[in-house]
Amino acid sequence: MSTYDQFAFIYDSLMADIPYVKYAEWVQYHAPVTAGKRLVDIGCGTGVLSVHFAKAGYEVIGVDLSESMLTVAQNRSLENNTVISFICQSMAEMDGIDGVDVAVIAIDSLNYLETFGEVEQTFQQIFAALATDGQLFFDVHSLYKMDVIYPNGPFTYEDEQVAYIWHTEQGEDEHSIYHDITFFVRDDTGYYERFEESHYQRTYPVEAYVDLLKQVGFSSVTISTSIFGEQEEGAIERYFIHAVK
Repeated sequence: MSTYDQFAFIYDSLMADIPYVKYAEWVQYHAPVTAGKRLVDIGCGTGVLSVHFAKAGYEVIGVDLSESMLTVAQNRSLENNTVISFICQSMAEMDGIDGVDVAVIAIDSLNYLETFGEVEQTFQQIFAALATDGQLFFDVHSLYKMDVIYPNGPFTYEDEQVAYIWHTEQGEDEHSIYHDITFFVRDDTGYYERFEESHYQRTYPVEAYVDLLKQVGFSSVTISTSIFGEQEEGAIERYFIHAVK
């Protein structure tokens, strides 16, 4: 996975159609804010959800592997007058965090882990970081999205500042995909700068996530498909999973 050095600064415009508010409402419904409730936003990216949760009243820690993403997130936090601790580390190696009430891994961030062992390690790290009755919220791509939707690329996007051509190719591992994206970003002079990003994602049957969460020790696991709106049976693209310690 790339370091997102340039990608970080156009990420927000490309994610503009993500209903972050609905995601936050899902979390807040099950884990209402109380005084001192601590939340860790894992794979926080540019901090959109981190800031939202901080404004709602949570004590927020943002974790991401990309220093560039965290730079954008820190600036966003300052602009919004929120106090958020940002930590640069991998979700699979997350340490130094404990006693949190809520953990969030939003917008298929978990699918960037390359092996099921890393997924297990991440769940174990989160379980250890959560307080008693702590809650984990995350979403993952479905097999349908990986095996049917993504291979039907390329995909394109264009607005006044950014355009991209997004090529996809199935990976060697089952239910995996390579993303190769060529960006054209308009500068202040009106010229376009070209740069490329390569990413890899992998998913598993939703039952595998549920079984692994229970093996790690979570006492309750619930699957939802309608957080962003109803999805047609047989064409579900994203699963939302809520686990309680």
